Amino acid sequence: MKLIIVSGLSGAGKTIALHSLEDMGAYCIDNLPVGLLPAFAEQADKLGIMHQWVAIGVDARTTALHDMPALLQRLSETHIHYEVLFLEADDAVLIKRFSETRRKHPLTSANLPLAEAIRHERTLLASLATRAHVRIDTSHMHVHQLRDMIRLRLNLQVRQQISLLFQSFGFKYGVPSDADFVFDLRCLPNPHWELELRSLTGCDLAVQNFLMIQPKVQQMQSNLIQFLDTWIPQFVADNRSYLTLALGCTGGQHRSVYMAEQLASYFRQSYDGVLVRHRELL
Repeated sequence: MKLIIVSGLSGAGKTIALHSLEDMGAYCIDNLPVGLLPAFAEQADKLGIMHQWVAIGVDARTTALHDMPALLQRLSETHIHYEVLFLEADDAVLIKRFSETRRKHPLTSANLPLAEAIRHERTLLASLATRAHVRIDTSHMHVHQLRDMIRLRLNLQVRQQISLLFQSFGFKYGVPSDADFVFDLRCLPNPHWELELRSLTGCDLAVQNFLMIQPKVQQMQSNLIQFLDTWIPQFVADNRSYLTLALGCTGGQHRSVYMAEQLASYFRQSYDGVLVRHRELL
């Protein structure tokens, strides 16, 4: 088990960090009362609720920040490995972010304006910041840069979670509206013109045997695999969860069905979440 304590200044990106960690496979809890930290960590370890790591958000709103050094010491005395991630940014950047988003700083009040609330929060979190294993200044980062920095600095091995859907369809019935990529197979030899194959589909062995010996079909399949082998990992790196690849022929019965099955079979070797759907065969 690895426990990640995420803290930092309001507006520096703590919520974004937690969401990013959750997308990477972490079990995340925001604003857990810090007094429960050691007990929660022990129970999480015993029950195995975490996937590979647990992330807990701690900010200046908690009422027991002064107890953090002792709580961290208690964690150090156990077998639970933990790291503190602290996010910060320049005062001017934080003021600009709150102004642009119109969000309220959690420590502002009728008697405490924004600039003073930011300075007060720095003081409250100073002891935690000095104990941080990783400190990241987000002043000049966008969301994707912060996510990548967290993964690299915490040495997280992100699991591939993308779900690939290979969907066959017929152009005569319209292109699927939810497709991320659409590949047109109408230029390939058509089994429809073989009378003994007309009533069959790309799932039938006779149609498969016909198509797999066609040079154009082999070339198209090879080119599609090469293209997708190059670009699917880029979508994974961009934290995409779903990718729909639509393959169309005229009626959605032979060529597109065959190609969807072939591509799905190939990519199941590299990805767990591979699905196949044949729209016109339902």
